[in-house]
Amino acid sequence: MGMHYKEYGDLHKPLILLIHGGGVGGWMWDKQVLYFSDYHCVVPELIDNEVNNTSDFSIEDCAKKLLSLIEEKAKNKRVIVVGFSLGAQIAIQMISLKTQLIDNAIINSALVTPSPIAEKWIRPLIKLSFPLIKNKSFAKLQAKTLYVDQEYFEQYYQDSSKIKLDNLIKILQENMSFTIPYDYSKAKCNILVTVGEKEKSNMKKSAIQLVNSNSNCQGVVLSNIGHGVSLANPEFFNRFVEEWIKDGKLPDGEVIN
Repeated sequence: MGMHYKEYGDLHKPLILLIHGGGVGGWMWDKQVLYFSDYHCVVPELIDNEVNNTSDFSIEDCAKKLLSLIEEKAKNKRVIVVGFSLGAQIAIQMISLKTQLIDNAIINSALVTPSPIAEKWIRPLIKLSFPLIKNKSFAKLQAKTLYVDQEYFEQYYQDSSKIKLDNLIKILQENMSFTIPYDYSKAKCNILVTVGEKEKSNMKKSAIQLVNSNSNCQGVVLSNIGHGVSLANPEFFNRFVEEWIKDGKLPDGEVIN
């Protein structure tokens, strides 16, 4: 079964695939779709909450589906993949599976340092906290950590309210157990890794590992940003993505060595 997606912009121009994170949907890229209207933007929906049997979610399966979508849509065009959080993990898997298909990859806030303790407690903790998902006050606290503002809160709340328990557990298990794939070092594309200065230490360690595991990779710690730069400051994000795609200019911040 394929993956739902939407297309925007100029179908004849380079393709930008925008992969959303966990807990949010394709709507998180609305400001990017508007800004990159002179590109061919493709925005997939990773999770179909209307389907009952979705607890078989896997990062690798998503990566394979999106690679097939690129092969169908790109037709020898330049391909840029942009991923956030869970979507960034999928982007890493994609460039590792097909090491020469993608030209540029922007990896925002990807976790690649698993915590065995966290993995062990995912199921019991989620089962306990799951009823809170439909509580609007709780949802607002969660939305705040992702920089989801009032404009998108209702969309975020609706998406959160629909997610099924087993599906949420599987997504978090995939997210928390993800490591750098074996063939990541062989990826030929230009890679930009970003992480927010205010993110947790394991996210910063992940960024360092990614930069050091591929000779085509550069990384930057973005000043005064937490988890979700594209929602926190879309103007800054759009500008640095465009400048890096066109000229290889790194965004402002501390360069990762």
